[in-house]
Parts: sequence; C-alpha cells; structure tokens
Amino acid sequence: MSNKWLFITGTDTDMGKTVVATGLLAAAKSAGLRTAAIKPVAAGCEDNGSGLQNDDALQLQAAATYQLPYQQVNPVALEAAIAPHIAAAEEGRVLSAFRLVGYCRGLALLPVDMLLVEGAGGWRVPINNRETLADVATELNCQVVIVVGLKLGCINHALLTAETVRRDGLQIAGWVGNIIDSQMPRLDENIATLKRLIREPCLGIVPRLTDLTPEQVGEYLSLPAEFETES
Repeated sequence: MSNKWLFITGTDTDMGKTVVATGLLAAAKSAGLRTAAIKPVAAGCEDNGSGLQNDDALQLQAAATYQLPYQQVNPVALEAAIAPHIAAAEEGRVLSAFRLVGYCRGLALLPVDMLLVEGAGGWRVPINNRETLADVATELNCQVVIVVGLKLGCINHALLTAETVRRDGLQIAGWVGNIIDSQMPRLDENIATLKRLIREPCLGIVPRLTDLTPEQVGEYLSLPAEFETES
C-alpha cells in the first residue's frame, strides 16, 4: 500500500468524526486489516486518575487492532473543551505542526495497514497563530475522509471543506454523511445533492441512532478504495 495515512476531518466540530473513525477502524478489522489510530491533539480532557484523557481518543484506542498506550494515541491532552490553540495558550503550552507530525510519524513503522489520524474540529482549526491541523495532514500526505454533519447548511460546509482539501493538494478518499438532525427538512434530497456535487465517493450514511457501537457503524461504511484492495 503506497499510503497508509488516513486523516479524518469534519465540516465543523461535533459532526461525528469519532463515530466515523471508529466505524472505519471496525470495518477495516472486519476486512482483515491491521490498524492503529492517533488523535495528536485533543481539547476537552478529564483526569480520572490516569492523567488527562479524552473520550474520543479512548474510543480510538479501543477500536484499533494495534493497542498503543494512551500517551501515544493522544500525545497532547488539553483540559479545556475549546479551540486547541487557545486551550494550549491557557496552559502555557505551544503547539506546532512539526511536533504533532513527529508524534504521528512515531507510528509509521508499526506493522499495520491503516494509520488513522483524527483531527479536531474542522479542516482549518488553528494550532497556533500561523498553522492549522491541515498542515499536519499535508505534511503526512494523508488521504482525507470528510465527515459531513447532515443538518441545515451542510451542503455549503461540505463543498467548502472539499474544495479547500483539494486546494491543499491532498486526495479526498471519500466522505461520510452523519445524520445530526433526523428531522432535517428534505434529508434525502440533501444527500442526493451532496452525492452529485462532491466528485469523490460517498463512503456511507450513518443514521441517527443511540449507542451505536463501532461495529454497528462499520456496517454502514465502505472502506476507501485503496484500503479495500488490501482485504
């Protein structure tokens, strides 16, 4: 496989990146692929006796087939559930794309078929005054999966995100629709519009259900084409 890196971004925060990421990890496991996952920076962490930990990162840790210690899954854990660069500044810490890329590359020699990186928020979330998480994905030359939160306004957000990822020179492996608002007017018509206007493939539509496990989510998803060839 020429590129093991898969970066999960969203059209906004709370769009279901972790739901989709763990679903893709479960689908990859079902296909016989070995996986590892990292959330290089997470804002919104709690200390339950083992140091600051983030629930999304814990879910990634559990869903990957290669079990890493928490500190490798989430090397930068920030307490406040706010923009990462602001949370870091409040803690007297400095984030940089160089350092976050280094944490990710620490996984590069693992005997796995997929290295999944989950971002924070959307594509252009700042990590300092001049860099964003997009710089991390670009430096790693990741394929990108865009999680589209299906709610009013999603078409504009999805098209702008896809346009920006392409402009940054990265390949979009596909997009996933995650139903945020089950009462969204003309849901089916919005999905059809997204499928028509986004030239990359739709990897699945995740329904609005409670307590979906990664395995259940994985049943609604297809792996990106390059990873499908490995199954």
